[in-house]
Amino acid sequence: MMKKLMWALIPMTLTTVAWSATAQQPNVLLIVADDLGYSDIAPFGGEISTPNLTKLAKSGTIMSDFHAGPTCSVTRSMLLTGNDNHQAGLGTMAEYLQPEQMGKVGYEGKLNKQVMTLPEILKNNGYRTYIAGKWHLGGSDDSLPNARGFDRSFVLVPGGADHFKDQGLFQGYPAKYKEDGQVAKLPKDFYSTDFYTDKILSYLKDDRKKDQPFFAYVAYTAPHWPLQAPDAYLNKYKGAYQDGYDAIRQKRLNKQIELGLIPKNTKANNPFADKLPSWDKLTPAQKAEQTKTMQVYAAMIDNLDHNVGRILDQLEKSGELDNTIVMFMSDNGAESSTPESLGTKDHTDGIRKWVDETFDNSIENMGKTNSYIALGPQWAQVSSTPYPYFKSYLANGGIHVPAIIKYPNSKQKNDINHNFMSAMDFTPTILDITKIKRPETNDGHKLLALEGRSFLPTLKGKKQAERGIGWEFNTRRAYYKGDWAIQMQAPPYGTGQWELYNRKNDPILINNLADKEVGKTAQLAKEWDQYAQHVGVVNAPVRYKYGQMNCFYNTCIQPDFLKNPN
Repeated sequence: MMKKLMWALIPMTLTTVAWSATAQQPNVLLIVADDLGYSDIAPFGGEISTPNLTKLAKSGTIMSDFHAGPTCSVTRSMLLTGNDNHQAGLGTMAEYLQPEQMGKVGYEGKLNKQVMTLPEILKNNGYRTYIAGKWHLGGSDDSLPNARGFDRSFVLVPGGADHFKDQGLFQGYPAKYKEDGQVAKLPKDFYSTDFYTDKILSYLKDDRKKDQPFFAYVAYTAPHWPLQAPDAYLNKYKGAYQDGYDAIRQKRLNKQIELGLIPKNTKANNPFADKLPSWDKLTPAQKAEQTKTMQVYAAMIDNLDHNVGRILDQLEKSGELDNTIVMFMSDNGAESSTPESLGTKDHTDGIRKWVDETFDNSIENMGKTNSYIALGPQWAQVSSTPYPYFKSYLANGGIHVPAIIKYPNSKQKNDINHNFMSAMDFTPTILDITKIKRPETNDGHKLLALEGRSFLPTLKGKKQAERGIGWEFNTRRAYYKGDWAIQMQAPPYGTGQWELYNRKNDPILINNLADKEVGKTAQLAKEWDQYAQHVGVVNAPVRYKYGQMNCFYNTCIQPDFLKNPN
């Protein structure tokens, strides 16, 4: 009553008229981790300390069957628009556009005008809109956050950077930071996760009128390579992970079963079990290096959780948390690549040499400011437990990600929802909860229809009609419908033909039924073809290492075209 009375006393200026009708609308907080695996955080079976995400899960819903795209910008385009990435302009990552795709609609390498972003819609309906963190959806003036609906923004424009200083991922791929569209400099005490949190908190505190609803997108770059963390967090994990891959994988699997995330008797699908050296085959020096690598990775996630807690605490102190939709997720599976296989189509050579000559990767210095390490395929596969593969792959571990949601007036607390959901569903869900309608045109451009759908009915326990969802990424293909999934990946990661799996009976996708269920395989393959035509897939051969090569010490798994590039 007092709040209503105070509102009545505020002069009705032109500014307040624009947003007064939505003053009681729920706030929206979207938090995205970068390259976080399915099993890494505690609510999904992980041993890493994540008390704030655990608290969020207990106050809301764990979405155990949530799917994103296979890589960063692909997912982000789906998430912010409600459309397929091929429609939104990120048919593939901008760094990997091939000659056959150049100039084609859907392959602009940035968000195009066929789609409208959620912040554009919410801003037009009285919301203040903010982003801090990774953008990766275009670097031209017309594609930066301030041109796509954000009132305030501090972003890393490209796909990644050093976490402690203004240095790019590799030579020829510099870090670029912009605030509200203008070139920005980093403070001397910069650490990415801490700084992005500081920014979003400052926007929320100082940039709004009283009771004005907000959309805040916190796009962390942790735990993206290079793996680096503050000393206090590195010290916390000293002595951990000395038991190796299989021991950690089994503990996570047991916990997932205990939590009810996966069916009893589920086994982990590890496609590299007989292809890469196991823990007991490593030398003492290699074990020490692998142990420290995972310690650094865990430290980054621990720090990320701490910063999530900082945001939730400020909202609780301001009395806004109960009226805030909070969504946490990862943009794709964990990253398996190492310097041998990193880089873009123009920078795939010499990265290992550059790393060895530029950084101090001694055991003592790993994870600090002048180090450069990556998780690698063995730990990445542990992160995907129980699913196969990881980032860049359309096998389930690459696109099946952890996700948690809490929304106002929800009756679901400490709940696990096992229904299939997609990153494309986020925007329609927010529009559903806020009762805001997406326009048919934006800035004179006719918009494509949304591909995603609200998952609010699912969260409320209602059944939704069966649907098919497709993916395509750099010749890899997948299509899910009901209990069934088909996928196609070239050797050595697949058969090069359509593989068929029953997700209900075989959640880890290990039993290929294509030869036994020929009709079902053909039916879903036809539906994938229809999907590809509908969203505008442009086929092109793969001509680079990234996402194709997995190296682990002296063993490399790679397709034939990399073994025989000529």
